[in-house]
Amino acid sequence: MIQEEIARWAAVGPYYAMFPMDFAFEVIEKYTQPGDRILDPFVGRGSSIYAAAAKERTGCGIEINPVGWVYSSVKLRPVTQGRVLKRLREIGYAAKRIDIGRANLPTFFEWAYAPDVLRFLLASRDILRWRDSKVDRTLMAFILIHLHGKRLGSLSNQMRDSKSMAPDYAVRWWRKREMRPPDIDPVAFLEQRIERRYKKGTPDLEGEVLLGDSVQLLNSNRRRRAFTLPFDLLFTSPPYYGVTNYHYDQWLRLWMLGHGPTPRWRGGRWQRKFQSRSDYLELLADVFGGAAPRMRDNAIVIVRTDAREFTHSATVKALWTAFPNKNLREEPRPLKRKTQTALYGDTSKKPGEVDIIMTPR
Repeated sequence: MIQEEIARWAAVGPYYAMFPMDFAFEVIEKYTQPGDRILDPFVGRGSSIYAAAAKERTGCGIEINPVGWVYSSVKLRPVTQGRVLKRLREIGYAAKRIDIGRANLPTFFEWAYAPDVLRFLLASRDILRWRDSKVDRTLMAFILIHLHGKRLGSLSNQMRDSKSMAPDYAVRWWRKREMRPPDIDPVAFLEQRIERRYKKGTPDLEGEVLLGDSVQLLNSNRRRRAFTLPFDLLFTSPPYYGVTNYHYDQWLRLWMLGHGPTPRWRGGRWQRKFQSRSDYLELLADVFGGAAPRMRDNAIVIVRTDAREFTHSATVKALWTAFPNKNLREEPRPLKRKTQTALYGDTSKKPGEVDIIMTPR
């Protein structure tokens, strides 16, 4: 059953993963044993922690972007199908009383969503307590997955599913093509997709994903249950210098989680496109430095990073500083489609990625 569950739940969310699922399983099986503990301070949508839990290890991830946190939390322990469908129908009923005009939303939303869909989204945004309720968080994950994408294949007008479109550009594109949002029954649409996701079973895996800033959480003296025992593997992929701004690129899904109805380039010091070399160096130094005391002496460290000179050298420097008593070797990873470097920009200027592997001496 677990392999079938993996196929259905491992890919929860179009939010970009730090590394592919098959790579996560490869690392977990090669470098850890059942019962080992894995730490990922840049967890994204949780590939590392899910792979660890599916292979009878225990993982702890930290994610600063709430979109990634919702996905990664839900894929470990979604609630039962019946509870999600019941909550979905409650939101659908409440949506009938929503007055769209009172929301005072930008023109983008009129072009992106049909009235019934927008009412449903506004009701979900107002009612679902995704931070505290597993039921509400599971339903919110399904809404976020299908919030935008191909026309008739999502709740929105034609958009990309991996990142939110710039509002002015999107409206101009739709107007030029006279493309109005599809008239979709959001409850029926989501019911079908929820039932499909649960068809092969429901995972209930050991692991935890914390919503917050890795710099603060790892360097704090506050006692947290997730950090009471040391870790056997540090397995992560930090954001790459100057590649993208995950906060901006997910602005529409962040709106669903309570943020404003327009894109913002900054959501906090570590929620932006890294264009300051000093800030980037500080982030890596603080995260790896905070993680080091939480690892066993014989722990292994595996970090996938950008092969471009500055990102690569900054990562190696931070790792040597945090783990001076380990051996270090590198494995080049040629550029492929599903990488941070390939997802954005001109691939001819991006030499691919590299895995940095640190082992005990």
